[in-house]
Amino acid sequence: MSPEEMPLLRDGPPPGDAEAGAAPAVGSQAGSGRPRLPQNIGHRGYKAAFPENSMAAFHGALAAGAHAVETDLHLSSDGVVVLSHDATLKRCFGLDAKIADCDWSYLSTLKTLREPRQGMPRLVDLLAWLAQPELESVWVLLDIKTDDDPELLFPAIARAIASVTPSSRPWKERIVVGGWNENYLNHARSHLPGHPLAYIGFSLLQARKFLSDAHADVHFNLLQVSLVGPLGARFRRAARRRGRVLLVWTVNEKGWMKWSVRKGVDGVITDEVGRLRDVLEEERVDGTGSSGVVVLGGEERGIGWPRTLRLYAIAILWQALALVVSLLLWRRLSTRGGPRKGRGKADGATKM
Repeated sequence: MSPEEMPLLRDGPPPGDAEAGAAPAVGSQAGSGRPRLPQNIGHRGYKAAFPENSMAAFHGALAAGAHAVETDLHLSSDGVVVLSHDATLKRCFGLDAKIADCDWSYLSTLKTLREPRQGMPRLVDLLAWLAQPELESVWVLLDIKTDDDPELLFPAIARAIASVTPSSRPWKERIVVGGWNENYLNHARSHLPGHPLAYIGFSLLQARKFLSDAHADVHFNLLQVSLVGPLGARFRRAARRRGRVLLVWTVNEKGWMKWSVRKGVDGVITDEVGRLRDVLEEERVDGTGSSGVVVLGGEERGIGWPRTLRLYAIAILWQALALVVSLLLWRRLSTRGGPRKGRGKADGATKM
């Protein structure tokens, strides 16, 4: 098993950062002095080649070299956990309806608009496939959306996981639970104890909260462009010092893939699984470039400086947008999934 295929969330600190002054890499490639390569994580399976979040996309991701797959969860009207990024059926299935308003018997009949047409899987379908002994090294990253009531969604997730017997490697070593705020992560701790947790977000302003000792069990799954520049470097170092795993999304540009390798992130979530596989193979062979932005510059690398400047300009714009959104929607982003008003009083009245 190559170093980048080792279990990602293991005991001890993650691999060291490739930046100057970072601690030596725990997961270094033998004899290279370089951090182990990041893991290749298929975004919604292999989104670039197959209908997203379909079983064909998950099969395709592993065939193309992914070490793990990322998927999104929603809850049907009859409590079935299904795999879909959107809360509605419009974009992928062409139907003007919410998943929460449809039962599984109906959802199971649908086919994607995109070819090859695929059905909507359940979480249990994905886990039943991953339970095969030959796939026990593969892990899954759950992106738990905030559209559903967490007090209904998380118990349903727990039941789905408990209903599928894994191979010799338990699900707690293979399923990473991602949440978009503290409330959802607290629900994950309560209903899925022992599973690795990851804060998902696009703003370092919000992410820094989870660097505290109160959230020592939380790792990070962050928008890649938010980690570019001095503030991003500072956050990466802080996460590394605290032994947190750092995943980045959604990285489809070859230049940013190389940047992710040089900055020592632990996993890269991508639509372009095959492209990232090729980049990782190139890095495994030559390991060139060790600091700064040189990985994006130079015609000999196939990415010119005009392209480099454009990528960095886009990153800066994304960071500015993320800051504005965070400041304007801080309360809304932070309170989703929290206790509903009046629940405590109603509960108290029920107990009387």
